Amino acid sequence: MIGRCGQWRRCGRVWQRTVAAGREVVSLKGVESITTDGITRPQISSYLTALYRRHTSDKAWSATPPLHTGLASAFSHGTFCKTLVESGPANERRSAPGGLQSEAVGHTAPASVESLGNLYLRHDKNRRGVIYQQGSSWLGWPDSLFQKTNKFYPYRRKTFLDTSATDYGTRAASFCSERPPVVTGAAAADDRSDVDMKKAFQIVVKTGDQEGAGTDANVHVILEDEYGVTTPRLKLDKILYNDLERSKRDTYTIECPNDFGKVSRLRLSRDTVGIADDWFCDYIHVEDRRKPPMKKIAKTQTAKSIRNFLGSNYLKENVAEQKGVYFFPIHRWVAPQHDYLFDEYATCLPQHDPCLEPRKSDLMKKRSSYTYIVRAEGLVAQIENLPSDEKFSEEYYWTFATEKMNLLTQTKFIEWTTSKWNTLEDLKKVYKQGLGEPECMEVWKEDWWFGLQRLQGVNPNVISLCKEIPENFDVTEDTVKGLLDMSLAEALEKNKIFICDLKIMDNLECKDDRELASPLALFYLNKEDRLLPIAIQLKQKSGHDNPVYTPNDAPNTWLVAKMFYNNAEAQHHQALTHLGYTHLLMEGVVICTNRNLSPSHPLFKLMAPHFLFLLAINTRGLEKLVSVGGWVDNCMTQGVKGIFELMRRGFECWRFDREGQIEKELEARGVLDENVLPYYPYRDDGVPLYNAIKKYVTTVVSHHYDTPEKLSGDWELRWWREELVKPRNQSGVGLQNIPGNSEDGFTDVSQVIDVVTVIIATCSLGHAAANFQQYEQYGFVPNYPGILISNVPKEKKLYTEKDIMTILPDKRMTLDIMVITKLLSSKGTNSLGDFEMQYLYDPVGVQAAEEFQKDLKRLSLDMKRRNIDRQWKFEWLDPEIVPNSISV
Repeated sequence: MIGRCGQWRRCGRVWQRTVAAGREVVSLKGVESITTDGITRPQISSYLTALYRRHTSDKAWSATPPLHTGLASAFSHGTFCKTLVESGPANERRSAPGGLQSEAVGHTAPASVESLGNLYLRHDKNRRGVIYQQGSSWLGWPDSLFQKTNKFYPYRRKTFLDTSATDYGTRAASFCSERPPVVTGAAAADDRSDVDMKKAFQIVVKTGDQEGAGTDANVHVILEDEYGVTTPRLKLDKILYNDLERSKRDTYTIECPNDFGKVSRLRLSRDTVGIADDWFCDYIHVEDRRKPPMKKIAKTQTAKSIRNFLGSNYLKENVAEQKGVYFFPIHRWVAPQHDYLFDEYATCLPQHDPCLEPRKSDLMKKRSSYTYIVRAEGLVAQIENLPSDEKFSEEYYWTFATEKMNLLTQTKFIEWTTSKWNTLEDLKKVYKQGLGEPECMEVWKEDWWFGLQRLQGVNPNVISLCKEIPENFDVTEDTVKGLLDMSLAEALEKNKIFICDLKIMDNLECKDDRELASPLALFYLNKEDRLLPIAIQLKQKSGHDNPVYTPNDAPNTWLVAKMFYNNAEAQHHQALTHLGYTHLLMEGVVICTNRNLSPSHPLFKLMAPHFLFLLAINTRGLEKLVSVGGWVDNCMTQGVKGIFELMRRGFECWRFDREGQIEKELEARGVLDENVLPYYPYRDDGVPLYNAIKKYVTTVVSHHYDTPEKLSGDWELRWWREELVKPRNQSGVGLQNIPGNSEDGFTDVSQVIDVVTVIIATCSLGHAAANFQQYEQYGFVPNYPGILISNVPKEKKLYTEKDIMTILPDKRMTLDIMVITKLLSSKGTNSLGDFEMQYLYDPVGVQAAEEFQKDLKRLSLDMKRRNIDRQWKFEWLDPEIVPNSISV
């Protein structure tokens, strides 16, 4: 350290010492130290000057010392704080050069030195120094104004501001030595040639895959270490090369001063030069090449398709003591009017953001792009116009389009090469020619299969425990005689009777006045724990024209009753379980999140991988499938008219604290307990998966909200919740029963955890359960008919196979159902936990994600083992099958 009078100390590229006459600076490479002794109180000012010199360049000193010489006398009287404050204009605010508001404000002197907190030595761009207290207390001089973007250097107050000590030289020396030099030995200094320092860092810059993400503008980067030392401003431009184009990953080298420490911050800016100056930056990774050679990034990790580094050696260095790689996930359009400042990992709550104005400005711009529209009264909030950065990537679009063309080609060939099918066997032959045979084709008539559809089909959240027979369900002991191992009353008492009640379908107006059932179905859990149907009533109001069908009826009569029940449930599945409660409900959440949470917000980074392509697929799906003349209109009994009405009814019933949370939803239906319903694959796989998601969310959220003050001080979180619950007619999402209150927002971190868990689980688990076995259920139309060409039966009659064929859709309609459900059953994005784009790079986030992946792998193995002994394979909630997001 700079010790006593005459002792040499290396400071950056030079050595310096304090002598009786003042200061001496020389270049002495290779000299370790020169021993001297003695220091006097008046020389403290010189030490502070030397300290200032140490953190600036080698240019000549100005005539006036950069720190006030009166500081030395302040020490002699033990009135350090008072002198500093009174040296400036008390309670006066001045403006810094360039019109920026200065933070140099005088305040009442602290009661004691101990109350000061941390002090900082800063300097402005005119090389004037100032002592500054953390917070807003100014302890400098009126001519020492500075801007917010300037450097600062932290020093602990207790090593310097102990005015009761008499050994002022030691105190000053300790102050000067707070920041250890990066290079401490002559050998190390010799090893660092100027050529090496010019290539000290390699930065990898990834431009986004959004439409228009590439730029012709001039982009500049500056790195800053933990003490404010900066690298020269680097322009990201290589000769004879088109930099920063869409989806490209570009590398650059940047030089740094010899005394540059660890990378702490990154400054990013661009201008408006060029025809297309907009730029979306995914991330910037910085590799420190002054360190010993590290293992290079695998070629697969540099490929365009690989966008994250979880589990790689590249990231393991992220938490090492001697770091070699620094991560700055940007994930935003870089505006030209801002100089962005990012801490490493670029993850922080708004109250801790070092660059708050650009953050606020970016959110305001997003709010103009992500606007709500409610297309009909009672429906959910949707995106008015799809923002460009929410569109499908080129790779995804063409993969999806190619798959659709292949399926259409196959079905067109089938249409040309087959005649009208007159029997079920004729229909079955069609599946052997192209799209594949759904496994249910040979069992679809069986009662045990009809029961399994309620437990592990596409709509497994309708079945409920029945404690008493509804008054409008005309079932008596005689109705089910011979179908139970006990009396109906005893079965009800022993929790052996279950019911599916689709009263929400009652009197639903459909396209072209098609008639749709609103059935009730009763099931019995037998001694083998098989759920078997025992009664079906196709309309809600009992009467002579609404008979109760049972397995005691003629086989085809009973079969037709089951087909009409499934036809009604298929409408419920598409309108609510699939489209309404996952696609559309989450669309409003995605809009709200983009409008209120900055890309730097940890919750945004946590949820963003689960929003991938959701707005794009909803926009495309509503345009092509849920529109007049589209697939729903032609191939579903309800049509567009009916599906929107059913959605209105369903959205009025949905509650966050019931339908949103799988265990509470199961509990509300009385089927959470395995002792009540032993075989229920949806529950048995869904609950552990939900809990794994919650564990992951809990780790990340609890880390960022580890104190109540952080939760209450997060205004973006408060805005987010406010808009989630705001009515849809007031530009809100309109979710009901979100925890918290209107005044304080979320009042406990557990509430945040619950909400984020529900969102991620809905976008992954919820959608997977409702979507990916659509071809297996709908593909063979008699099994789960989306449409039947007949009115609901009003009497029991005998049906022949020919009669059954007449109520099924025709060839063209059947082929359309096959194509769309096959396409919808395809997996669009990576498996859960294997994120297409990594947003969280901080050690806690990385560790949580890797632990999440391990938990998912264990769950996958458990589910595969359970499938060995199951009545029917259920793989749709296997984490290997479940995607991150709703993209199909």
